[in-house]
Amino acid sequence: MDDARAQPPSMRPVPPETEDALHGDTMVVNMGPSHPSTHGVLRLVLRLDGEVVKAVQPHVGYLHRGMEKIAEGMTYNQFVPYTDRLDYLAPLSNNVAYILAVEKLLAITVPPRARVIRVICCEIARISAHLLWLGTGALDLGAATVFFHTFRERETLYNLIESLTGGRLTTSYTRVGGLSRDLPAGWADRLGEFTRAFPKVLDELDSLLSRNRIWMNRTQGVGRISASDAIAMSLTGPNLRGSGVALDLRKTEPYSGYEAYEFDVPVGREGDAYDRYLVRLEEMRQSVRILDQALGRLPDGAIAVDDPKITLPKKERVLTSMEELIEQFMLVTEGIKGPLGEVYHAIEAPKGELGFYLKSEGDKSPYRLHIRSPSFISLQAVEKMAVGGLLSDLIAVVASLDPVMGEVDR
Repeated sequence: MDDARAQPPSMRPVPPETEDALHGDTMVVNMGPSHPSTHGVLRLVLRLDGEVVKAVQPHVGYLHRGMEKIAEGMTYNQFVPYTDRLDYLAPLSNNVAYILAVEKLLAITVPPRARVIRVICCEIARISAHLLWLGTGALDLGAATVFFHTFRERETLYNLIESLTGGRLTTSYTRVGGLSRDLPAGWADRLGEFTRAFPKVLDELDSLLSRNRIWMNRTQGVGRISASDAIAMSLTGPNLRGSGVALDLRKTEPYSGYEAYEFDVPVGREGDAYDRYLVRLEEMRQSVRILDQALGRLPDGAIAVDDPKITLPKKERVLTSMEELIEQFMLVTEGIKGPLGEVYHAIEAPKGELGFYLKSEGDKSPYRLHIRSPSFISLQAVEKMAVGGLLSDLIAVVASLDPVMGEVDR
């Protein structure tokens, strides 16, 4: 057996085009898995000719936790905290995506108030995730000032998230059939203050970057991918819309009442890093529009379905009534038993189509769960975008795709 085959597959370098390339001007370089510009434990094995990228191989799996297998031993509600650890920059939207799949399996329709609050959660998560992408992506290319502006706004959002869910990063807010708790007193007013102030912040970020000559030189024409190639690689979200494809699940396959909201779907023309930046910047403006509409139509009423086989009874009833005590005991110990069947449901998460496939055999746990994570799909486009460009451009390419390794490895 030759030496190349004797190496473990995960350590095998990019194969050279010819044997002579090993002794020529090209060299194999590891970028990551511990590198500040890979945004997590992502390893890129590069073959370089000077500073020109000749080949890229993404290596993943350093963060693998076996979430899909873990779900097979969890009740449907017990798995909610694990969704926080997927795209941990937007845990609220992960919570909603998973619960919508379970509710589709159970054929549950939640009360109107819960639907509107879920929309609010998803759009807060979108703004928060895009702000972190903008701050860290700009920092990767040397624009340090933007980083401080975006993290200031994210801190405001984190304060809102903490007062709503009890946690800043791991929210675990949704439940099958509704939500874990209602909005605190005065919370909607605080969110309204944010939506009134935030557009001016976006204008400031726009003025800092959009016509900045250095930023334009580092992003325009970099990481270009055509609409046909983006579709062929199953890209979704801003990475697809940056190439001119106006696919947004909130419009094409609306959920939680999104069909009743007015907002635009921004698209790019060139499919480069600059277009992906512009798309995400405009998406934050549209999220503010949606939040304003949601606050204006927020109804009173219940935040969960009134079904003792689905949702926990109120605590005061549990402490005073034997029937409610038994219902809580059965629900906590036995869980919710889903019907036979299989479903798939996806939402327009900040990074693209986040979908959950569930197969049930009538037990309290899913027989099979599979997560369609947009970051995992996006990484396959790195080579298409980066080959032929400079090593410094690879930094902009990875940043523009906005991957998070929590949902890549799962």
